[in-house]
Amino acid sequence: MADVPTVVVAEVADDACFLDVRDDDEWAAGHIDGAIHLPMHQLIDRLHEVPSDQHVVAVCRVGARSAQATAYLAQQGVSIRNLAGGMQAWAAAGRPMVAETDRAPEVI
Repeated sequence: MADVPTVVVAEVADDACFLDVRDDDEWAAGHIDGAIHLPMHQLIDRLHEVPSDQHVVAVCRVGARSAQATAYLAQQGVSIRNLAGGMQAWAAAGRPMVAETDRAPEVI
């Protein structure tokens, strides 16, 4: 998906709005604090939950699912970019994460 707007971790604004399209277990293990969790398979039904008044960064584990979500949402008029490398790149860059478990945040 070479035509999908993309952003690398180092260029993500501090006040970015994140849309995490991963499954529940992936989200629970570790995600970006403040991100909106909207699993890929629920995207069409929950489209109204995607912010339309700000720039959005879509994220998944490695960037493939979020690239698909980015392409779809861009067609719907959403100002959105895909996070290159996904949560794996985010974690590798040492960026902060939180978990919904008692364990340390991790990307699964």
